[in-house]
Amino acid sequence: MFDVTAVKLGIAPIGWTNDDLPELGGENTFEQCISEMALAGFSGTEVGNKYPREIPVLKKALHLRNLEIASAWFSAFLTTKPFEETEKAYIAHRDFLYEMGAEVVVVSEQGRSIQGNIQTPLFAEKPIFTEEEWVKLAKGLDRLGELAKEKNMKLVYHHHMGTGVQTTEEINRLMDMTDPNLVFLLYDTGHLYFSGEDTLAVLEKHLPRIKHVHLKDVRQEIAKHVEQDHLSFLAAVKKGVFTVPGDGAINFDPLFHVLAKSDYKGWMIVEAEQDPALANPFEYALKARNFIKETAGV
Repeated sequence: MFDVTAVKLGIAPIGWTNDDLPELGGENTFEQCISEMALAGFSGTEVGNKYPREIPVLKKALHLRNLEIASAWFSAFLTTKPFEETEKAYIAHRDFLYEMGAEVVVVSEQGRSIQGNIQTPLFAEKPIFTEEEWVKLAKGLDRLGELAKEKNMKLVYHHHMGTGVQTTEEINRLMDMTDPNLVFLLYDTGHLYFSGEDTLAVLEKHLPRIKHVHLKDVRQEIAKHVEQDHLSFLAAVKKGVFTVPGDGAINFDPLFHVLAKSDYKGWMIVEAEQDPALANPFEYALKARNFIKETAGV
């Protein structure tokens, strides 16, 4: 189905240790995490909070396991802080990823985000950007995209639950307001489905600009419970709203078909944050890898 020479499969460390909830997987080490990733059959990873930032140390640890760095999350505050603050942190982040061989920079706007507030209802208090904030965001992302291009890299925007860019309408607006040569899209199956969006329609509409993919599944009954009981994003994660592809409600067959038919090139990253005490990370990594092999042929 896919061109196996063009698509790479990775898995994020968030199933082993959670950056937003350090108590989830606090006992799991960096070495255990990357060793189990490799053993499960993945070739890449994104960067987690336990990863060493010394480039030679990180390169050696990954090389021993035949792993690469695909990218790493960057929190932008373009809507709420002076551009220069985000720019300075972004350049350091970009340069680190460049040295690690990554070709994309994952960016998510965290101005007014509620994703990290464990008491704030996810759906009832979702932030809505003002016209002024939309302009700041679009202009700022174009400038960050130019900085990525300086290193022959691409900025990929991560739409995310609990932020100002979550819904189909918001994703469409962001793509319309930004330069298609500078700002690209990270397509995340789980965040779209959890938000109530049409995962296939978003994929088909923005396919030319999708340069990075996150594969996660959603447990439908927990997603409904989160909305009905006004729970927060982090509470949803702790309850297990996310899981690996093939273990939830999303039909991945048409998504893989469209991506393969488009000759998608780049990473597909399994990113399913769960409580490792309830969902053994290695077991679920194997489950995801087997599902992708059977369903996507890679």
